[in-house]
Order: sequence, then C-alpha cells, then structure tokens
Amino acid sequence: MKKLYKPILFVSAIACSTSLFTACRNTGKPTEEKVTVVQKDSLTDYVANRLPIYERVKLSTNLNQLSVNDRKILPLLIQAAEIMDELYWKQAYPQRDSLLATIKDEKTREFVNINYGPWDRLNNDKPFVAGVGNKPEGASFYPYGTTKEEIEKAELTDKYGAYSVVKKDSLGKFITVPYHVLFASELQRASSLLKQAALIAEDAGLKKYLNLRADALVTDKFTASDYAWLDMKTNGLDIIIGPIENYEDKLFNARTSYEAYVLIKDKEWSKRLAKYVKLLPELQKNLPVPAKYKTETPGTDSELNAYDVVYYAGDCNAGSKTIAVNLPNDEKIQQEKGTRRSQLKNAMQAKFDKILLPISRELIDADQQQYIKFDAFFANVMFHEVAHGLGIKKTITGKGFVREALKEQYSWLEEGKADILGLYMVTGLLKKGELQGDIKSYYTTFMAGILRSVRFGVSEAHGKANMQCFNYFAEKGAFERTSKGTYKVNFEKFASAMNELSAFIITLQGNGDKAAVEKTQKEKAVIPATLQQDLDRLTRKNIPVDVVFEQGVDVLGVK
Repeated sequence: MKKLYKPILFVSAIACSTSLFTACRNTGKPTEEKVTVVQKDSLTDYVANRLPIYERVKLSTNLNQLSVNDRKILPLLIQAAEIMDELYWKQAYPQRDSLLATIKDEKTREFVNINYGPWDRLNNDKPFVAGVGNKPEGASFYPYGTTKEEIEKAELTDKYGAYSVVKKDSLGKFITVPYHVLFASELQRASSLLKQAALIAEDAGLKKYLNLRADALVTDKFTASDYAWLDMKTNGLDIIIGPIENYEDKLFNARTSYEAYVLIKDKEWSKRLAKYVKLLPELQKNLPVPAKYKTETPGTDSELNAYDVVYYAGDCNAGSKTIAVNLPNDEKIQQEKGTRRSQLKNAMQAKFDKILLPISRELIDADQQQYIKFDAFFANVMFHEVAHGLGIKKTITGKGFVREALKEQYSWLEEGKADILGLYMVTGLLKKGELQGDIKSYYTTFMAGILRSVRFGVSEAHGKANMQCFNYFAEKGAFERTSKGTYKVNFEKFASAMNELSAFIITLQGNGDKAAVEKTQKEKAVIPATLQQDLDRLTRKNIPVDVVFEQGVDVLGVK
C-alpha cells in the first residue's frame, strides 16, 4: 500500500533552514564562529493564533431521565463510537501516529487532533505542518496522486461506491476494496459492542436497530438498519453510527466517512416538534418554482426529534461540529419513508451562547440586535434539516438522481437548498399560524447565522452554501452594510430574495446541470474582501469560530 503522505519532521529551532522555520545567518565577522539567530517558527505562530478559534465546551446532560439499563448501554455505545473515530482517522489521515511523533509543539499536536490531520479545516484546508503540501481531494479513498480522469476511465464495478476504496493491485491496475474487508477487525469489534448493547436494551425498537446496525457494519449493507432506525419511536437512547456523509471525498463526493453520535432524546421537545413533518407535502406544493420541479411528494413517516448529544466521533467531530442531522441519505428511503431530523439541542445552545451572540453584538446593526433569539436560531437550524426533504431528488432531464448528476458539486448546493428552503418554511409556517414569533427575529438571526457559518471557509460544503446565500442576498439588497461596519436586514427584500434563491437552486438541481453549478460556485461561493475584513474583526475580538468538546464516560460520570 502506497502511503498517502510522508510525515515531515519539524526542524529544530537551532537548525539552518531556507523554509518558513528557523534561519541562520553569517554576521560577516572574520572568524570561524557563526552567530545563530533563532526565529520563531511561523507555522507554530499560525497554530497559536488559530487554536483559540475553538471554545472548549463540556458535553454533558442530565442522565436521571435514563433507565438503569440505558445507563449500562451508554458506555458500550461510546466505545463503539470511539472505534468510528479511529476509522475516520484512517480515512482522513492514515499517518496520524507517525506525524504526531514528529511534532514537539503541544498546541500543534492539539490542532492536528481537532482537524484530524495537518490541514486547517476552517481556513480552506491550509497546511499548518511544514512540508505536507495541499490536502488531497480524494483523502485516502483513492491512490495518492490519482486524477479524476484516471478514475473515470478505469473499468471498475464499484467506481463511485459509497462503501469501498480504490487501490492499485501489484500490477498497477485499479481495484476496489469494500470497507467491511479493509476495516474488518475494527468493524467486528464495533459490531460486537452494539450486539452487547442490544442484549441489554429494553426498548424493542432500539434492540432491533442495534442488532441490524451491528450486522450492517460488517457487511456494508445498511438499508435494513436505516429502516429500523426510522421505525424507532419510544427509545430514550440513540446512536447514529457508520460510514454516512461524503464530504471528505472532494474528488467525487461519493465515498462515505465513518462517524458516530451518541444521543439522549429530549422527549418533551420532540413532542412539540412532531407536527411539522406532516406539513411537508403542502409546503412542497407551494414552492416558488414551476410545477415540473415540485412533482415529488416528500415522505412524512418519520420524526423530528430533539436530543442532547453526549459523544461525537469521526467526521461530525472534525473541524466545525454538526448541530443537526437529517438522515438517512439514501434517496430511495427518503422518497418512500422520509428522514429523521435530529436537533442536537445542547450543542446548539453552546454555539448560540459562545459564538452567535458575540458575533451579533459585533456585526449586527444595534437596532436589530434585539431580534437575535435562541428560539429563532433553533427553528432556523431545525427547518434547514426538514427542508432537505423538500424540492427535488430526481432530475427532470433524465440524468438520474440529483446526487449522481452533480457528483462533487452536490453537497454544497444541497446544503444551500436546505438553508434557504428552511427559511422559506419558517416564513410559510408563521403566516399559517403554525409557528410563533416575529419574522424579524427569524430573518435577523438567519443573517447572523450566515456570518457565523462563513467563518468555516469555502473549502467546506456549509461554508460554500452560506457564501452563495450571502452574495445572492447582497445583490438583491436583502441587507446593507452600514457605515459602522454592521449588517442591517431589509425585511421585505429578504423575503423576495429568499424566494428567488429557492427557485434558482431547485432549478439547478432539477436540471442536473453540473457545469452550471460549477459556474455558480466559482462566482458566488467566494468571500468578498470587505466581508473578510469584518470576519477578521471577529478574530481580533477573540470570538470563537466553533467549539471543541470535552466528552466521554468520565465527563458523564458513567462506567
């Protein structure tokens, strides 16, 4: 197996180098003695400046709501999640241990762990370890140095498979290896832990799901467990586990990464949210697009739930932390049965308190800061996830599912669709009296949310989506930047820009026009200089960009 990256040794502070590290110079004195001038390592400085963008948050919840058996299950689920974390490292940066062994600076080691590798995920994947080069678009899913064209021309039965990697055999020919073969040992351990948890589980739905998911991990056949997960209704504990999202595969947006969330359901909040999924078909009919783009009927046989998350692992823990989940990703299941939208309430509250409020005080117009509300933030995030079920899943041009037609351009545009259709849903539900509050709160908090998310950088799907929205709204006059360097929402133009952007994105998806989406990304998913200056102000004010969790059995007080 060819290694993806060669670990690069950090240069000693007293060594000569022509790189960004230390420098030695001759004083010009007529003596054999040379004077060494020790300079600070500029990459170490970079890390020292970037590390504070993460605010440390203890991830905990009230465990008194759990039964005795559920408390016994919880450590088993966390152990299984920890294995997903190890597998994600193998996908994102397989040489973790050899890399960390070369790094003496503790802050750099910590930053590597936060980013699951030597690239700053919230700064367009900028390398922060000397010599590693740019991040490969294909991570470790494809042989290092392989181009898209080589894969496209190769004769592979599982060319764009979600659960396999592409390798070269001894003759240099491309082959695919299934995850359950490549990671057999780790997956068997995780499967056994889920089976143990299933033996203890009292809830019938949870027991069935854990057994089926355990089987799925060692076969890469996830459909049955996805259906069982959607069928769970009365469980208090939950775990989302497996290879799920394809953000890490920037070559084709095809191959999935391992992750896990260990969740405790907030049954009272979940009960309050249940009614909204039933309104999807009516909202679909009223989308601001021609009829041919909204003929699909969203599935409604699923739930909208609120949880406290007690453990993040793998993909969802890398860089920016996920605060809401819409699964499963299988379009056929989505059309037939729908999805479950999981709102991670405690993580959401932490981001609101530690990040969104401070951003708003700095960048939102003083007269509109009164409209920044947690309930509006929660709703905007929630309806973002619900809105994944709206719109169009299959192209109207015969190009198959939108995901297949758009390939690596799919994820960022889909996130943009969910952002804007989530706001469209809020607007519609307020008019119908199905949602309470002031539209000004939802729109102003949405604007603040854009300013929060664009700090993730445009190398990440959500960052691209938010930049598209920012630039589109700016063109339509939906907000203005005041002479004080703050942003002020124009509520009437905000609503019309929302409808126009909704139509624009759904049309792009329905046409399956990959070239048009690429053009849109290049034109709209960019950060203007003025906005970058404003974002830099947030950094100078030491306002965090995201959070990093203290988590695990010790934090929770379980064994």
